[in-house]
Amino acid sequence: MNPETSIAERWNNRALFSLLWPLIIEQMLAVTVGAVDTIMVSSVGEYAVSAVNIIDNINNLLIIAFTALATGGAVVVSQYIGRRDPENSRLAARQLFYCVTFISLIMMAIALLLHRPIIRLLYGKLEPDVMNAAAIYFFITAMSYPFMAIFNANAALFRAVGNSKFTMQMAVLINIMHIGSNALLIYGLKLGVLGAAISTSCCRMIMAIITIVVLTRNATSPISLFGLSKIRLVRSMVKNILNVGIPSGMESSMFMVGRILTQRIFPVFGTVAIAANAITSVINSFSFMTGNAFGIALLTVVGQCVGARDYAAAKKQTFKIMKITYITLFILSVFIYIFMDPLISMFKLSPETHNMAKTFLSVHCISMAFGWGMSFALPNALRAAGDARYVMIAATISMWTVRVSAAYLFTFTLGIGPLGVWLAMAADFVVRGLFYGIRWARGTWQGKRVIGD
Repeated sequence: MNPETSIAERWNNRALFSLLWPLIIEQMLAVTVGAVDTIMVSSVGEYAVSAVNIIDNINNLLIIAFTALATGGAVVVSQYIGRRDPENSRLAARQLFYCVTFISLIMMAIALLLHRPIIRLLYGKLEPDVMNAAAIYFFITAMSYPFMAIFNANAALFRAVGNSKFTMQMAVLINIMHIGSNALLIYGLKLGVLGAAISTSCCRMIMAIITIVVLTRNATSPISLFGLSKIRLVRSMVKNILNVGIPSGMESSMFMVGRILTQRIFPVFGTVAIAANAITSVINSFSFMTGNAFGIALLTVVGQCVGARDYAAAKKQTFKIMKITYITLFILSVFIYIFMDPLISMFKLSPETHNMAKTFLSVHCISMAFGWGMSFALPNALRAAGDARYVMIAATISMWTVRVSAAYLFTFTLGIGPLGVWLAMAADFVVRGLFYGIRWARGTWQGKRVIGD
């Protein structure tokens, strides 16, 4: 993009398309990493599927927390880019790297020391084979937390400058490595869940190293990490990153905690319910992650627009991206609904588990098509403008008063069973979407500031 052009000209339809299509592919491929583990360990047994899904929920809690910190850095960097201040954008990029590295090392230490107590705390009593497999998968993947955090932060920097093609290429590479190493360790060496964990951890390490090398080579890039070894913390920039990252991290972490609490319902109904929920989560994650691509695009585009103080362009681009979001998610939901049976059949489930997964997936398709975009893509526009605290408050209210409470109400009080969890999720989409839609329409976000003038 020509730095002399205005923000409105910079993000024309062609530039927006060039940003979006690699993001969509990348996000769909990102889901494949978890899906590959689930599909490949399904040959070991349903207990292995359940174990991987349980730990993926815990790992996703940390992934989302790391991603939220990366979001804080991406917003700060994108606003400096929009303001045409590459020196400060490079400095902010290095501050982000230091923050995520430090925090991820602490998270790794906690997980390695307390992996079994954490599983028991979050999921209660599990069947012995599920518990043992989950403990193995948790311990090994915890070793990769720093690499996972660094890769997420570096990927956010590439997206902040609009270079989504590189992160897409990384997603392609990681999937090729992951499938190959999984095949070797799970099928060839017969390591089962252990093999899946080793494969995932090694892939994360390799991707983190690659992105560090690329970002340190070009000293003039607005997202360069050149000079990373000369540690220099700038309190004002760290504060700016955390002002967006901490509310986003708290919101995302509380969301995942609430999700885990609702996931505790499934073990009450046995391995069938756990496996059905796991398979449904894997399938629907493809539509979730496609939607995430549009949310990431909003961070970049709105962040640059707000950095340039062009609020009219921010509104215009948000409307355009949200329209594409809803069209895409509707098409995906219809596709999943039509091909539900063959999709579920890939996982070699018992007939009872298969039928339960179909019921869960039907609810997902409806709620995804009509409610997800406003509730999970639009808040990224608010975050990019510096309104992350409102997003956190609204999400927390909706999560605890709607999703968690309604899940237990529907499941146990009303006797709906495990389907009640998915119905509560749909209700949560509607409520939080209303919170964000009203906030954006009122324009309150225009008074927020992330970086100084």
